Amino acid sequence: MRMQREPSLLIMMLLLLLLLLGGPPAPVRGCDFAQTVCGAHAPGDILLGIMQPCHRKVTAVQDRVSPGAFHCSDFDLSSLVRSMAVIHEIQQVNAAGFLPGLRLGYLLCDTCSYASKALLNAEHMLAFNRSNHLECDNSDFRPAVKVVLGAQYSEVTIALAKLLNVYMVPLLSSASTSPELSDKLLHPAFIRTVPSDIHQTKAIASIMSYYDWNWVGVVYGDDDYGKAAFQSFLWDAEENGVCLSYQETLHHYLDHSQNDRRIQQVAEVIRSSRAQVVLLILKAELVELLFKEMLKTNTSRVWIASDAWSRSSAIAQMDGINEVGDILGFTFVSFRSQSFDDFLTNLTVTEGGYNFFIEEYKNLRSNCSAECGSSNPPSKCVDLLKYACDSSYSPDQKDDYLLKATDTSEPFPHRVAVWAVAHALKKLLRCNSSSCSGEVDFPPWKLLQELKNIRFEFENQMYFFDKNGDFVNGYDLILWEKHGSGRRLEKFGKYSILNNRIELDGKEFTWLSTENVSTPQSRCSESCRPGWVKKILNISCCYTCIECEEGTYSEDWDVQDCKTCPNETWSLKGYTHCRPRSEFFLRWTEPHPLTMIAAAAFGVLLLLVILVIFLVYRNSLPMKQAEVRLSCVMMAGLAVSFASVVLFMGRPTVHICRARQTMYAMGFTLCVSCILVKAYRTFLAFLPFGQLLHKRLHKLYKPPVIIVVLTSLQAVICLLWLIFDSPDVDDKPPSAQSMRKVLECKEGNTYIGFGVMLGYIALLALIGFLLAFKGRKVPQEFSETGYIIFSMLMYLFVWVCFIPVYITSEEDGTRVQASAILVSSYGIIFCHFLPKCYAALWASKSDTMENILDRWRAKSEKEDRDGATPPSERSVTLSTTSTSSFLWRSETQSTITSRLSDVSCDSVCFPPLPSRSGSVVTKRTRSLSL
Repeated sequence: MRMQREPSLLIMMLLLLLLLLGGPPAPVRGCDFAQTVCGAHAPGDILLGIMQPCHRKVTAVQDRVSPGAFHCSDFDLSSLVRSMAVIHEIQQVNAAGFLPGLRLGYLLCDTCSYASKALLNAEHMLAFNRSNHLECDNSDFRPAVKVVLGAQYSEVTIALAKLLNVYMVPLLSSASTSPELSDKLLHPAFIRTVPSDIHQTKAIASIMSYYDWNWVGVVYGDDDYGKAAFQSFLWDAEENGVCLSYQETLHHYLDHSQNDRRIQQVAEVIRSSRAQVVLLILKAELVELLFKEMLKTNTSRVWIASDAWSRSSAIAQMDGINEVGDILGFTFVSFRSQSFDDFLTNLTVTEGGYNFFIEEYKNLRSNCSAECGSSNPPSKCVDLLKYACDSSYSPDQKDDYLLKATDTSEPFPHRVAVWAVAHALKKLLRCNSSSCSGEVDFPPWKLLQELKNIRFEFENQMYFFDKNGDFVNGYDLILWEKHGSGRRLEKFGKYSILNNRIELDGKEFTWLSTENVSTPQSRCSESCRPGWVKKILNISCCYTCIECEEGTYSEDWDVQDCKTCPNETWSLKGYTHCRPRSEFFLRWTEPHPLTMIAAAAFGVLLLLVILVIFLVYRNSLPMKQAEVRLSCVMMAGLAVSFASVVLFMGRPTVHICRARQTMYAMGFTLCVSCILVKAYRTFLAFLPFGQLLHKRLHKLYKPPVIIVVLTSLQAVICLLWLIFDSPDVDDKPPSAQSMRKVLECKEGNTYIGFGVMLGYIALLALIGFLLAFKGRKVPQEFSETGYIIFSMLMYLFVWVCFIPVYITSEEDGTRVQASAILVSSYGIIFCHFLPKCYAALWASKSDTMENILDRWRAKSEKEDRDGATPPSERSVTLSTTSTSSFLWRSETQSTITSRLSDVSCDSVCFPPLPSRSGSVVTKRTRSLSL
């Protein structure tokens, strides 16, 4: 990643190079140059340069107009501890005799968090006790300082790296994480014992994705570190589905004139945003100022800390820190050292050297600092006095204040850096257990080569630099837990760079935002549950949720596209998975099919009972009227219809589909044909016609022929239907809104044959109904017109209702037709046969033909006395309300009575058909029975 180069920085570098190459530095006002520029020094055979921001800022930079001395302020305890960690490890290397016969020294300079000050330090380190001349080839340049450990901030480190690249002096940082420093074309002499921010931003984006935070805010510094980390985070956020609600910058220079106003503006943006998670890529000092501004309105959020402030002790102990909300952060892998803790409790200057920073710290502890003792001390000095000042403190006594006020495990990467240099020197100087045979005054670039290839073990961990000169040992994920009035750091996971994966410890903790273990939410839109997908609005994190359509599904939260169901499977709207459609047909084991089968079986059984009754009472007057043989044929047709209902159950096949319709058509047509014959007989027997017409109609009355012809016509219809448009199993695709695959019969492609078949039966029923309705006034003792009317009316009603129900019930057509067959069949039984059975079993035995005729005769005589007709034309009316009454002459009644009594049981059992040729009704010798 390329950073923009500041013109002032380039000019300063050129000036320093000219100064460095032009000769040794002159003393400053009679003072030793080293003591003027750097604050700590220890002699040694090989010097290590150390650059740390022991003070947080340079004062009045904006007023600087001449190259005068830099004045630093705001002593930083954390930087002091980091510096002491490096010095401690150097002493450990020397004490262990790791480099036999050699002693490491150091030169510690304060950068004051300012790049120009760091460049001045570098110029001093390279020229320390040396005389340099301008040369074209610097391969043999041998400064006293062979390696520089630092700096803290990437902005400063980048400036140093550009200068040290000229002489290939190794710059080994343990805190600067800018991705630009991994570019070996720009910074070939830079290496570091921490990972690049490329990995840190991946870890941050991963933890946001893990907790389902996709709507976040970012505040970063306008220095090289902040800009580079922010750009890297943008790429990783997009990959993890994280969107930015806002992005704000703060000036990295603490004394900037617009800092206070800018912090207020950023705080207002944070308050007004719906984003509950805020990433802060800032220096610890800026974070502290921002938190103080947020506390003014009691605003809390979930804060994610970059490595620049994730271990800041000053922020962890600031007033009101428990009110700002939850704080998560990523830190470098670290371990605590007991020997280092002991070193901090008894800070002493290395023998033969000096350390002004220890002296300044002890002065602060005893409140003897001239700066903090002034009438108007700076804010940071006030904080130090509040926490560090102790009137009982003695510089000579052991003091554990640094152990309490700072995190002594934080400088672990700095300790690792010292041992990396020690291992590289051991290899470069060819050291064995007793001595080192290599040249001590070597060019720094040789040490750089060894550092890049070194592999060593420290604290039971293996360390090495990758091809970019970075460590890849990952990060620790920490939570700032409440601890009294402050916070303490609690590790609850880690991020593996090699696997790009977050591994949590699994323990639950209480979030301050929710006051329980449930995770705070920070989303632009609510999550889309499985079965739904996102419909993106303006940006990818803001969307509406819509259901997956039929045939598609989604099984995860917040997916953008529905998956298509595999073959032989299906899904409905909002489904989370696909499954095979269930096959639906009238199974034998289901309640409704069992009910219909039982109804059909009961119908057949009932027909058998009726048949027995008809045969037993065949000589009774009701059975003679019903005509036993014709009724038996009707029963056979109804039995076939009942049997066809059974074929509507079970898994349909092409043969079953054809057989069930054919059985019903033939059986019911046979039954209706017999009913039509009965209606026609009554029509001929009792209704008046002209003589010629009567003879013609009488010739047509041939019951066997009529029944055979009518049934045969239905057989022809069924045959043509089976040939040209045969029923088959319906292969139509199921409805998209149904998870059932209905297995049913399709009554042909056009349904013409099915319609003609039903229409033919309906036509026969209608004709029979009309004939019976015409003769409805005939006394019931001699006809069945009432039974025929009601049975045919019920049939027509059922099948008229069947048509719309069948058409609209796509999945229940089979059930509907089977039910219609049962109802119409039972209609004929209850309206036609059961009344006859009742009459045969329980009717009065006195209802003989003579008694019936006597009742008619008495009725007729009563009408004669009332003067209904002239005596010469006195008659008996068989039907008192019929418009076509059948008149019999009164003088022939005795003859009719005697002749009707002679009608055998094999005859029609009706009064004989009248003769229009004479006035006397003669007995019809031809039987009208079947």
